[in-house]
Amino acid sequence: MTDTLDVRKGSPSVELTRDEFRERFRARFMDPMFEAVTTELGAIEDVAWESYRAHHKAPRTRKAGKEFADPAYDLSLDWLATRDAMAQAKRLHDGSVEHRVLVIAGGARNEHTCPGEQSKTQRLVSEACDELRGRGAHVDLLDLSEQTAEYGRQIHPCKGCVSTAMPLCHWPCSCYPNHGLGQTSDWMSDIYPRWVAAHGVAIITPTYYYQAPATLKLMIDRMVCSDGGNPDPTTTHGKDPAQAKAIELAGWGFPKHLSGRAFAVFTHGDSAGVESLRRNLHDWLTDLDLESSGPKGNLDRFIGYLEPYATSHEALDKTPALVAEVRMAMGALVDKIGQLRSGVPPIGRELVEPRPK
Repeated sequence: MTDTLDVRKGSPSVELTRDEFRERFRARFMDPMFEAVTTELGAIEDVAWESYRAHHKAPRTRKAGKEFADPAYDLSLDWLATRDAMAQAKRLHDGSVEHRVLVIAGGARNEHTCPGEQSKTQRLVSEACDELRGRGAHVDLLDLSEQTAEYGRQIHPCKGCVSTAMPLCHWPCSCYPNHGLGQTSDWMSDIYPRWVAAHGVAIITPTYYYQAPATLKLMIDRMVCSDGGNPDPTTTHGKDPAQAKAIELAGWGFPKHLSGRAFAVFTHGDSAGVESLRRNLHDWLTDLDLESSGPKGNLDRFIGYLEPYATSHEALDKTPALVAEVRMAMGALVDKIGQLRSGVPPIGRELVEPRPK
């Protein structure tokens, strides 16, 4: 069947010449401090060029073993490590007496980089964490602004495997690392297990130009593998599009890997877009088969509506009711987690989708 499937080609070449590669490689070491190791950098560049030419994606591998469809396939050690961390997180999720809540600060502003000031999101997140802890929950804080402020902290973009065929998107994502392209140190390998361990997720985020900040959107896109992703890369022998298409067309179950967790969303801004972003996040999390904590747990608010940016923190100081609403949203989330963990089935759980994905 795979021989008859239409795999479209036609994108322009992305191959670099040796000189183009050198220019891009050396651009990362323009700081004059590196001039003292020019010879050493040249040797490293030569190795990087050979890795690039050989298309080294994940060169450290082992045989998959009997738990996979193709035991002889060479699986990435990086992918296996993330998978093992997710399995440990699942045991933590199942065995925890405390309600475990992943609190996500979605903004990019961080006082330790160019803006030079703490974000309002971080202040609201601090209030949310205090409220959750006061209600006996275990809090795992994920501050996505670390991408702008910490060395080597990055989430690589989703490569869109889903649009070729859902089984080509692996759970967890196997697109990274790609050593030949220099696409390494992907933060998502740490973030996936944190989602798995959680009983509930709270997203508190500013609105940037009507949309989620890039720091948050990068994570959202990379979470697509939790919504129907393939837990066995050996079935597609890595990234074979024809094999993935054949599997999907034979009937793919679109497993919901994070089903049954609860969520709360709080979006804020200064002039526009907060409602549409809140709705987008709500619908995305619902698509992942997470359970909404209701209208008190999903809110959008303005801080200093059309007022100067320079006094936005002061505007927040003057709005204690907004802080109280953040705390209320966390209370709704804890209540929802308690309901789900007590065995009360969500409304409509037994209904069958007339048009499943």
